[in-house]
Amino acid sequence: MNIFWQELRFYRRTTIIWMVAFAVGIFCYMSMFTAFSHDVSQSMKLLQGFPPAVRAALGIRIESFFTILGFFGYMLTYLWLIGGIQAMNLGTGILSKEISGKTADFLLSKPISRFKVITSKLAAALVIIFLTNIVFVASSYFSAMTFKTKDFDTNIFALTCLTMLFVQLFFLSLGFLISVLVPKIKSVLAFSLPIVFGFFIIGMLDTIIGAENARYLTPFKYFDVGYIATHSAYELRFILTEVVFVFFCIIASYVIYIRKDIQAPA
Repeated sequence: MNIFWQELRFYRRTTIIWMVAFAVGIFCYMSMFTAFSHDVSQSMKLLQGFPPAVRAALGIRIESFFTILGFFGYMLTYLWLIGGIQAMNLGTGILSKEISGKTADFLLSKPISRFKVITSKLAAALVIIFLTNIVFVASSYFSAMTFKTKDFDTNIFALTCLTMLFVQLFFLSLGFLISVLVPKIKSVLAFSLPIVFGFFIIGMLDTIIGAENARYLTPFKYFDVGYIATHSAYELRFILTEVVFVFFCIIASYVIYIRKDIQAPA
């Protein structure tokens, strides 16, 4: 029994749907840049009509909004939300479906260690996330090249695109940990949606309030597109925060899964 390939086959259709949704969504969103950049002065008046706190919460930076990088940075805020939902669903579901589907005892009765089971599932989840990000980056670059009004820094654009991978790894590892902590998850989507949206709302409140330390509480604030555009780099303190968080969740998931009692179906 090759668990790794079995998981890839199980999530094949879902992954393709996510990839297509990202590709189409990005192209449609980026196409709106033409409308905003066609009459910059009129569009700027419209945006300036919003209170500064509202603009900040929505991720709108007027000084860069009318460049392809700035517009993509604004759009990225909501793409992170979608990517977080995908990763959270995957991380939560890839282990918990054995419990909800009442196949966990059958799987663990085979001559295969729990360590190999969880490693195979984690590897499959990582492959799915990496493949999704390849499509995400390719679609973003194609859309940017299609609708740009002038050349842009491809290095900064690449760094901005890769933030999706970091956000998804955060939620994948969190979902993985939750899946071994919660005995039974009846609906993965109903369970993961409030969590992802909760982190998103924390990020919006942090922007409005302006509490710098609150940025550590949500991955949606780890990557400041303005900082990336200015320094061509990420903020090291938030990269380290994410690395520590991801490693903690993964290691804790291994320890708990290997030691926990798996109940046989009634």
